[in-house]
Amino acid sequence: MTPRRWVYVAATLLLFAVEVLIAVFVHDAVIRPYAGDGIVVMLVYTVLRSATRLGASAAVVGAFLLACVVEFGQYIHLVDRIGLGRNGFARTVLGTQFEPMDFLAYAIGALVVLVGEWAWHRRTTPRR
Repeated sequence: MTPRRWVYVAATLLLFAVEVLIAVFVHDAVIRPYAGDGIVVMLVYTVLRSATRLGASAAVVGAFLLACVVEFGQYIHLVDRIGLGRNGFARTVLGTQFEPMDFLAYAIGALVVLVGEWAWHRRTTPRR
């Protein structure tokens, strides 16, 4: 595994820890629902970059689209439709409440990833 991939592994672990802390300790109307949704796009992105050979653009689009698909699943009550409505893990991972503003949170999370990648690339690429 390349050193850069290890950075994504570390970022994955850090973002996962942040998501768990938010889920356990934060019960507000902004951080938990919206910042948490933006962070989940970053988390999926770092998982994709850690585990696949996807480039930054493909991984961020994939993370954003996955989040949108999950949100659509909430709109159609997918958890209940597939018989997992009483499964706490499924309810947590797939969600149960459709919220149109979540799409904006996902887009902001994707934008943060792109800006971060741009800044990292700019900082680590030798100048000519």
